[in-house]
Amino acid sequence: MANHKSSIKRIRQTIVRTERNRFYRTRLKNIVKDVRSAIEAGNKEEATAAFKTANQQIHKFVSKGILKKETAARKVSRLHRAVNAI
Repeated sequence: MANHKSSIKRIRQTIVRTERNRFYRTRLKNIVKDVRSAIEAGNKEEATAAFKTANQQIHKFVSKGILKKETAARKVSRLHRAVNAI
């Protein structure tokens, strides 16, 4: 266990950050899964709507520091190509 006041605070901050990041990573996986399932079903309208929300959420995660800008751009690009391929 940590002995210094600052290291105890760092442990608390790490726990909070870990929980927050886990929430956002899970949310990101579910968003992408919704788009992919609509694509596999062949439903263009549903896939387009799911992609629109996915695009917004992914860019929101960039502003929160969950994803890097390039990673978000790659994910959005791949989803967009998949939606357009229907």
